Amino acid sequence: MSVQFGRWNFTGESPAPEYIKKVSASIAPYGPDSSESCSRPGICILYRGFHTTKESRREKQPYICPSGAVLAWDGRLDNREDLISELRPFVTQQDSDVAIVAAAFEKWRTDCFAKLIGDWALSIWDSRLQSLILAKDPIGPRHLYYSFDDKRVTWCTVLDPLVLFADRKFKLSEEYIAGWLSLYPATHLTPYVGITSVQPSSCVFLGPRKHIVAKYWDFDPAKKIRYRSDGEYEEHFRAVFFKAIQRRLRSDTPILAELSGGRDSSSIVCVADEIMARGEAEAPRLDTISYYDDSEPNWNERPYFTLVEKKRGRMGWHIDVNSQHLTRSGSELEQFARYRLVPTPGHNIGASAQLQACLTSEGNRGILSGIGGDEVMGGVPTPIPELQDLVARLQITGLVHQLKTWALQQKKPWIQLLLEAGLGFCPQNISSVPKVVRPSPWLQRNFTKRYKRALTGYARRIELFGPLPSFQDNMATLNTLRRQLASKPLPLHALHEKCYPYLDRSLLEFICAIPRQQSVRPRQRRSLIRRAVADLVPSEILNRKTKALVARAPLIRMATDWATLIEVNEHMISAAVGVIEIDAFRFAIERARRGEELSSLKLRRAIHIEGWLRHICNLGVVKFDPDTGTQWALQLQLT
Repeated sequence: MSVQFGRWNFTGESPAPEYIKKVSASIAPYGPDSSESCSRPGICILYRGFHTTKESRREKQPYICPSGAVLAWDGRLDNREDLISELRPFVTQQDSDVAIVAAAFEKWRTDCFAKLIGDWALSIWDSRLQSLILAKDPIGPRHLYYSFDDKRVTWCTVLDPLVLFADRKFKLSEEYIAGWLSLYPATHLTPYVGITSVQPSSCVFLGPRKHIVAKYWDFDPAKKIRYRSDGEYEEHFRAVFFKAIQRRLRSDTPILAELSGGRDSSSIVCVADEIMARGEAEAPRLDTISYYDDSEPNWNERPYFTLVEKKRGRMGWHIDVNSQHLTRSGSELEQFARYRLVPTPGHNIGASAQLQACLTSEGNRGILSGIGGDEVMGGVPTPIPELQDLVARLQITGLVHQLKTWALQQKKPWIQLLLEAGLGFCPQNISSVPKVVRPSPWLQRNFTKRYKRALTGYARRIELFGPLPSFQDNMATLNTLRRQLASKPLPLHALHEKCYPYLDRSLLEFICAIPRQQSVRPRQRRSLIRRAVADLVPSEILNRKTKALVARAPLIRMATDWATLIEVNEHMISAAVGVIEIDAFRFAIERARRGEELSSLKLRRAIHIEGWLRHICNLGVVKFDPDTGTQWALQLQLT
């Protein structure tokens, strides 16, 4: 989670020293371990280090290549050994990740990006070609933003300096707001028009009169893995799953794992323990952190995560979410925003103090997260992609058999399942979009009309010809996860790096290449992982019922936050700018207060957006422009 910043003036005039000083101060909290810079005529690059491996503590950034190119790297290189073998004698085992990446760039130029496996964001300034290259890994957990015009380009891994110290005004992106109110915004969007995020698996070429975005790698729909027995699939899966977790145990400080008590997080912890017991991990220790609420009838994970703790013989950190208002978007954010810009919605200010105590007392710097496990491993037991595969390949016998099998399991007429599969090939419209991503009825009609695509989760129909429908479904799921990661801001304090084993590139390639029925079977969701780790994870967890999706506490907190907003001002900013229909929104809140509105996620997101807009205004960096009606302009913030 190291931070890089750069400004390149095309005119050759060096960035002003006072500007660089302000930028350096704004990014300092994100990188406490080192402060380095590189200046050339017209350009200045800053780097603030946050070290998690022994190799990173030896690196010096920005890194100067033999050719003169200047690299800034924020990442974890998972295939170090393979690259070192290909790049000898130019690199050795003692070299840092950035030195290996630099050698790869010197040898293969931009073709090297496809060879870099891991979580990373990279910038390369080449004075000979008068070109800046920005690139990110294919999944995208690291951020890299940029803004440019005819005079200069500015880039950074955090939004703060791009927003606070810009020499021009920005408007807030309505499409970003629409995406945030649905699932997540598109990966290239930020809240500010004129500031763009580098997309996963893409590189951006910037320079005078040049702005090119290119995809350098993608998952191969032609890649197929076929075995004769379930046991062979299970063996292969164990190998890639163990590798995915082992890669994220490369650390010279203790690792912290989120342990919810579900199959995904429990599998990560149990497999990590097995890897460490074999002596195959660099991390000195694995700790766990779990959240619980004993008062919640629908959501209390304590009985399950304690099973894992009992198995590993060690208690982890426990946080009672009922005793702390962990999701508050009101007063705590308001207090914080008086002193520091909160650049995007979604920051969880209340949880930071709890997490900070855990991280500082144990020395943890990396956190393992189970995000992606439900989506990647077949947590939703739908037969539709499998049936669509059979339809697309005209495998009638197999289609009839699977329709009968799934109809009995789901207690649905087989014709209904066939109709659902067929609708996926039809053009998208509101009636065919799943309820979870349909636009909310409390949004203003014009706003819904303008941003229908974002409000429906960028849904696309399945193509009948080309890649298998199940592959298309996997890519759609991955794109949603990419948007989710792109929307996750860096922690404002309680510094740490989040790692996602289920989003490991090698693991995802394997899942996309095997038959879908290995992952999802009638009466057995997550079939493959349950079979593969049955000897490591407590059976009570592998065979537990699905975790409840509805909890009372968020509804109560939402109602409390809404009351606070009403007390502050009876008019909502998001209504004034043409997003929310306030009367309909009040009605939905009242339904939630009475327990009638069970799907509260979109309501809570709307409140987060409203709270964020209010506190951005209170900080003094935005103002309402009455002439444009729905647009907001960022004022210059030079102090």
